[in-house]
Amino acid sequence: DALPIYTSSSTKKLNAKVHDAVCEHCKDVLEWRIKYKKYKTLTQPKKCVKCLQKTVKDAYHIVCKPCAYKLELCAKCGKKEEIVLSDKRPPNVDECDSRDQEEEEDADEFDLAEENECDEDLDKRN
Repeated sequence: DALPIYTSSSTKKLNAKVHDAVCEHCKDVLEWRIKYKKYKTLTQPKKCVKCLQKTVKDAYHIVCKPCAYKLELCAKCGKKEEIVLSDKRPPNVDECDSRDQEEEEDADEFDLAEENECDEDLDKRN
């Protein structure tokens, strides 16, 4: 009743994959999918249901890892379960908000430039 051992490069990558930011049940489901060759990897990132950005890079997940760690949710089912942690440190939880912050900084710089131009115009008139 032993399963055959597959040694292709893609199978080796899947077997080495660490399932973090998921609850115990979802971890077992993902391991079962890999064991019985049902796991299909993502070809493009999916949209996170929390930050609404295309940051979900793991198959069968609905929440990106930074949001999952920040909100203490399972990245696969989205429930507030006890999260199985790996040996690695969790990713930077501010990763999701980095784009928004960059856009705000650009907007602030633009506003400052406009203000400086207005001040220069006023100085010339006086």
